Amino acid sequence: MKRIFLAGALLLCALALLQPSSSAQGSRQKGKPAASSSGKSGQEKTKPAANVEDNQQEKAKPPTIAAQFGNVEAITAAQMKAWLNVIASDEMEGRETPSRGLDMAAKFIADHLAKWGIRPGGSNGTYFQKFALTSRRVLPEQTVASFKGKDFKLGVDFIADPGPGRASGRIVYVGHGIIIRGKDIDSYRGINVKDKILLAVEGFPRGVSYASDISGKKEGEDYHTPETYARANGAKGVIYIPSSSRITFWQNRHKISLSPTKMAPEKPQTNLPVIYGSEKMIKAILEGEKLDYETIRKQINEDALGEAFDLSPDKQVSFNVNAKVDSAVTQNVVGIIEGLDYYLRKEYVAVGAHYDHIGMRPNAEGDKIFNGADDDGSGTVATMAIAEALAKSKQRPKRSILLVWHAGEEKGLWGSEFFTRYPPVPLNDIVAQLNIDMIGRSKKEGDDKPENVNLTGPNGLYIVGSRMMSDDLGNLNEEVNNSYLKLDFNYKYDDPNDIERFFYRSDHYNYALKGIPIIFYFSGVHEDYHMPGDHADKIDYEKMEKVTRTVFATMWKLANAPTRPKVNKLLQPQTAN
Repeated sequence: MKRIFLAGALLLCALALLQPSSSAQGSRQKGKPAASSSGKSGQEKTKPAANVEDNQQEKAKPPTIAAQFGNVEAITAAQMKAWLNVIASDEMEGRETPSRGLDMAAKFIADHLAKWGIRPGGSNGTYFQKFALTSRRVLPEQTVASFKGKDFKLGVDFIADPGPGRASGRIVYVGHGIIIRGKDIDSYRGINVKDKILLAVEGFPRGVSYASDISGKKEGEDYHTPETYARANGAKGVIYIPSSSRITFWQNRHKISLSPTKMAPEKPQTNLPVIYGSEKMIKAILEGEKLDYETIRKQINEDALGEAFDLSPDKQVSFNVNAKVDSAVTQNVVGIIEGLDYYLRKEYVAVGAHYDHIGMRPNAEGDKIFNGADDDGSGTVATMAIAEALAKSKQRPKRSILLVWHAGEEKGLWGSEFFTRYPPVPLNDIVAQLNIDMIGRSKKEGDDKPENVNLTGPNGLYIVGSRMMSDDLGNLNEEVNNSYLKLDFNYKYDDPNDIERFFYRSDHYNYALKGIPIIFYFSGVHEDYHMPGDHADKIDYEKMEKVTRTVFATMWKLANAPTRPKVNKLLQPQTAN
């Protein structure tokens, strides 16, 4: 046994001596000898080159969609279709602001946010940012006015605004009663209005308008109207010298004041009674003064009102407006997803839509419910899809995401006005707002209906406002689209002379007024716009998926960019008009 073992060991040693060492093999490979005629040897020599090529190809592979744009592909057409069939159902009764249907829609959104674990951003730790609405009407009983012992009759000698209050005291004439600091207009130079009643000319002087000089500006800092100045400076009430339009439609305006106004957001203010005097009443007040009624009328026509002055001390006027005020409460829905970066998470990318529509028309023939599937059920569920994709993502963006479903857009951008006036986060920390409103319809091939002439096709989308304030934002939006789904962007409605004025007609506008750059995503109006036929079965869900993914991808890039988009343009006068 020992001999056999020894013989075997000697044989193994001999074989080992015949084999080249690994270091010798390495030396020959490094020396790159001429190719051997042996096929096996040739294959062995070409292997390292092939491995290097494979590594280079591996490195050259483009980043995945998820690496570029996060959990964007979690957004699906089927998911949004299921939600939209709830949001735009008859059970929601057209989602008017305020209404039971709108409250149901708000709860539907909030329940999903809670299920996904998204932090509430509304009032008192809830998802609902509540705001009050009021409706007012003048009550003829006890709505009275008198001057120097003479009584004046409501509807004949004066008409009243439906705000309750009582005023009595001396009178000061203030012209238009306007302050526009940017234009060096000040109707109150040298005048003290405390405890007095303002006599003001209704309307603005030439070159001044509500849209360009009041809307979006800071009350008290940028401007004053007679009523805001009276409240701020202790005046007791306002009597207007009526415009020619009000005089022409006097009785109509009086009847309107006796009917409940439409519900509108309540603004915190002290009760300041306001009336409009008839020619008879204004003549009596101005009799014997340095300016009489006829002179002021002439000055109005010539746009050359005289300076303010106190009327004679013995002239005392008193009036009382009795009004009924009805109240209601509605809500925005707000959720917040906190960013990952310690510093950047203090900034926010806002994504939003309006979840209200125009309600029901009980006296209409046929379908009485305006379901608003496209307007803006499409944006509502798109924002929900973005919220869910973010909540379920393995990656978190560096900046935080602010998700807002606005109420009252159809009534006059109520929800976004309230949100930007009372934001749950500092407005200066919102780097951009992406607004999704009507993204669900496509123009079909061969459709020649005039109502659909401006409707985009299956791959088309209007982009509104992306460069109005920030070239950085516009460039980023383009880069995302060109590197991802390549939608056909159309900038038609960025034209300052756009007669449709879409830039001013959705919620992004109130953010823009606060200096926040915006993008408005919009597929265009169509035959069912604000009609009962705006149903969920007419939506192009594949298009909605593409648009929503594009918005998500843009949001993701904004949220992870090293710097926020620079605002390098101010809204021009024609844009802020």
